[in-house]
Amino acid sequence: MNDSKGSPTVFVNTFTNGVLDPNQPMLGPVRDGGHIVANTTPGCWGPMITPAIRGGHEVTQPVFVAGAEVGDAIAIRIQSIRVTSIATASGNDRTVEGSFLGDPFCAAKCPVCGTMYPETRIEGIGPHSIRCTNCGADASPFQFTNGYTIAFDENYELGVTLPRGAAERIAANGRQFMATPEHSIQNPIVTFAPHDIVGAVARVRPFLGQLGTTPSRPMPDSHNAGDFGSFLLGAPHQYALTQEELDEARTDGHMDIARVREGAILVCPVKVPGGGVYLGDMHALQGDGEIAGHTCDVSGVVTLQVHVIKGANLEGPILIPNEEDLPYLARPLTESEKALAKAQATKWGFDAIEETAPVSVVGSGPTLNAATDNALERAARLFGMSVPEVKNRATITGSIEIGRHPGVVTATFLVPVDRLAKVGLLPLIQEQYRL
Repeated sequence: MNDSKGSPTVFVNTFTNGVLDPNQPMLGPVRDGGHIVANTTPGCWGPMITPAIRGGHEVTQPVFVAGAEVGDAIAIRIQSIRVTSIATASGNDRTVEGSFLGDPFCAAKCPVCGTMYPETRIEGIGPHSIRCTNCGADASPFQFTNGYTIAFDENYELGVTLPRGAAERIAANGRQFMATPEHSIQNPIVTFAPHDIVGAVARVRPFLGQLGTTPSRPMPDSHNAGDFGSFLLGAPHQYALTQEELDEARTDGHMDIARVREGAILVCPVKVPGGGVYLGDMHALQGDGEIAGHTCDVSGVVTLQVHVIKGANLEGPILIPNEEDLPYLARPLTESEKALAKAQATKWGFDAIEETAPVSVVGSGPTLNAATDNALERAARLFGMSVPEVKNRATITGSIEIGRHPGVVTATFLVPVDRLAKVGLLPLIQEQYRL
């Protein structure tokens, strides 16, 4: 990282072992205004049935952004997301007793020989095909309660869930059908061949479940948020944190917000030198809440552009979504609406209306109520408002939207442009919405 200006483009095809560790080497640097191009691995289920992965996901090796210092922010433009998996599998989960120490996502162990983070091999197909290489025992910490295998059309417009025979054909050659990147170590989840739902049709609209910057202390990647992060409080394994340590370290990169898709801009806090931009957990589709706990995890190719915002001092991510993804009340006012509002103001004896623009503040916590409070409090501190004022503005000019159940939300509302300018967000928002 001796090039202070950085490279115009950094290509990424290496991955973490599931832990975001600021002490580990980063790729790059990429220059301010440069691009990151990454081939991502599937997210939740593959890593969940691969005990050697220690974080619930297998995200990309972080990239150092030239000029990004602690206290700055990095604006990430999502320029393209392309799914490469032909098929995947997913569903609701249950844990397997005896196969983990406190937390199945980041402390797996063999239930027979007791090896922590055991290496595994695949024997056949089906839900008991993941075997400990040390003793041969069934070593997956997770099984499906209800699962499905889904295949996509050539243009990635739709997916259709498959019957047993088709699911088993895919299971026999899982890495090929899931287009698993060459340096990924995860076991492909299609190996389980789930087929509880057959013939369901779902529209494809891919997004990144993980996108953000590196936390300030080692943390399992899936726990880099206030909801999953709460599992680390007093945990019996090596990644245990206190509440204070979690709040100081996390950057909320694990959001599962379906609006973090092509065309959106995500502004992330910088808590380590260079920021350490990483991504992963690409989903082919998802409704708000990811209520089953998991959705259609896929491989894919992503292009990002990064820009440093000096001295932003963000507590968590700020999302500038595509205009079509904004809540109705938070969409920018049209010229005709502004004219009507000014006429109404004149009628009541004053001649000025607010100049505003939309923004989404991400909040997270162990419950949806806690996540909402976190988003409101972050917004209040960022824009110099009281929490009651933010509540009012989110009620009449926006919405609270669920990213992930149990505890990731966005507080989206129209913010006065002078407040947005003060924190360095206005130019990005004006560009995004052509204001």
